[in-house]
Amino acid sequence: MVKIDKATWKAKYFKKLEEHLREFPKILIVSVDNVGSHQMQEIRLALRGRGEVVMGKNTMIRKCIRSLIDEFPQLEGLLDHIRGNVGFVFTKGDLSDIKSEIQKFKVKAPAKAGAFAPNDVWIDAGPTTMGPEKTSFFQALNIPTKINKGTIEILNNIHIVKASERVGASEATLLNMLGVSPFSYGLIPLMVYDNGAIFEPKVLDYTNEELRSRFLSGVRNVAALSLAIGYPTLASVPHSIVNGLKKLIAVAVMTDISFPAAEKTKAYLKDPKAFAAAAPAAAAPAAAAAKPAAKAPEPEPEEDDGGVMSLFD
Repeated sequence: MVKIDKATWKAKYFKKLEEHLREFPKILIVSVDNVGSHQMQEIRLALRGRGEVVMGKNTMIRKCIRSLIDEFPQLEGLLDHIRGNVGFVFTKGDLSDIKSEIQKFKVKAPAKAGAFAPNDVWIDAGPTTMGPEKTSFFQALNIPTKINKGTIEILNNIHIVKASERVGASEATLLNMLGVSPFSYGLIPLMVYDNGAIFEPKVLDYTNEELRSRFLSGVRNVAALSLAIGYPTLASVPHSIVNGLKKLIAVAVMTDISFPAAEKTKAYLKDPKAFAAAAPAAAAPAAAAAKPAAKAPEPEPEEDDGGVMSLFD
């Protein structure tokens, strides 16, 4: 393999990243902490034909984005999220599918001293395979134990590592002695870029019904606030029109003014019985149809005189 110089490599990288930023409208910004090269290769193969994974130094990524801002001003929002060990997953397809696919590739890993824990770690109570000579090690970590059948038994569940905190040397050593690999590492979606909009990955998990419900809730809140402060908006105008119509009808009822929307109200107030009678009359045919027809009375049986003639016939 011919080794290329640094300047040539940078030029090729800039060209590749620029082409991707121009071509792909959707990007997943992912954290790549503790992700190995073999694991990354498996992810690239799984996304082949659907997405492209691009890594690089943050300074180079920012420089490339800034060079395109005049042409694509919506890219400026990406600059605030290029922090730490991150990469880009470019796609034209469904972001939810891409997110689900990359999250399949997670590798179990042991605890390392000094690393930040991605999740809480607990040690369950119960027997271990370690002999009594390790008792002092547990005592140093304030873990209550006892000797049971020649091995150390942990008496209580222990919260040994807290999420987002650094793993201590003693805690890492103990977890390795117990044979516990408490962490799983893979590409972690941090932010989503979709045609200029930037939002958190959890939004991709919302169903259409949840989005509709949240949208309607927001519209109701905007309408309520607009009505309360007297500031018209698209959300509040329909309510304002209905409220105004109600007031006009109220004025028409108290005066001789009339218009089509008020005529029915005036007619009802003038003769409520007519409306009350109309309602049962309309309901009567339906009730009659639903009610089963009454059975015809059965004829009474004739009395049997046993064949004796009456004296008065």
